[in-house]
Amino acid sequence: MKQDSDLRNNLKSIRTRLGMSQQDLANIANVTRQTISGVESGQYAPSVAITLRLAKALGCQVEDLFWLERDLPEIEAVLAKPVPNGQQLRVSMARVGGQWIAYPLIGKDAFRQDMIPADGEGKTCTGTNKIRVRLLDDNLDTLHNTVVIAGCAPVISLWARATERWHPQLRVQYNFANSMAALHSLCRGEAHIAGMHLYDPETGEYNTPFVRDVLAGREAVLITLGVWEEGLLLKSGNPMGIRTVSDLVAGGATIVNREIGSGSRMLLEQTLQKEQIPFDAVQGFDNILKSHQDVAQAVVRGVADAGMSTASVATAFGLGFIPLHRSRYDLVIFKEYLEEAPVQQLLSTLGHRMVHSQFEILGGYDISKIGEVVATV
Repeated sequence: MKQDSDLRNNLKSIRTRLGMSQQDLANIANVTRQTISGVESGQYAPSVAITLRLAKALGCQVEDLFWLERDLPEIEAVLAKPVPNGQQLRVSMARVGGQWIAYPLIGKDAFRQDMIPADGEGKTCTGTNKIRVRLLDDNLDTLHNTVVIAGCAPVISLWARATERWHPQLRVQYNFANSMAALHSLCRGEAHIAGMHLYDPETGEYNTPFVRDVLAGREAVLITLGVWEEGLLLKSGNPMGIRTVSDLVAGGATIVNREIGSGSRMLLEQTLQKEQIPFDAVQGFDNILKSHQDVAQAVVRGVADAGMSTASVATAFGLGFIPLHRSRYDLVIFKEYLEEAPVQQLLSTLGHRMVHSQFEILGGYDISKIGEVVATV
């Protein structure tokens, strides 16, 4: 049969996953190897009989193997961040607060360690933050069962993966953002949960004053994820003998800093102010990196002598660590989101031993109060 330009198939991916060659599949389905090659390349649209034989040979449904391109749904979504007009985008999708949100998979946002699969594609339009997304799969259940967390704690990804093992139908999307950026992302309706670790020295409170100020009257709860040690990452063995932030200046050490809005930068600034050390007296204060991992890698590579991060990150990278402060990391959630089943499933795993074990072996975390509601605003 001649080629059908709308017909798409998963034949090659399913075949290779089962360890079959084209000839193996051809023998089982009683067709020629050229038929298998033609179907996989899209040059040949198989008959009903051949379609049924292929599905039976691979142990799957016909719908798992073939679909029509025009049958894939399109939905309108709001872009989570601005991108150049007219750009073709890969996006991941989630439904937050009753609307579809599209997260552009570009730059570092396209990767964890490997590249993140897209849920759809679309092209931006001039003068609007909306995008028409053509989904790459017609299974909307996955998108409806996606919980989006914005935050910067590396343990969020551990929690997410453990949760997905416990609830296979749930998907957790972790969008990296510093504390203030995560909070604003929650307010804009781009996330279900914001993670943050900000300390207010005037009140002695963690996170709540900042949440109260930014949310401006919207009702939310703060649930603690744990208390972590924050301080200075140093080269292994601490060759410069650094013990305090004053030693950074006295020894002429070079640091890397975090961006405005991050808890690590706020702690550094508060510590310098307490020691009455001007910011510009610290060499490298304006050298900005945007994640705990980037700070650690800069110290490992010798780009900097020190940087602010956590004890768990220091351990992961084999670095020295000088503790300066214990910070509470909280999850901020609008009260209306607490009623949604995917959010409930995610939060329910905070009491699970699988999650606790991941945190405990990482080190540097006190999870004795994990899952507790520590404030309502």
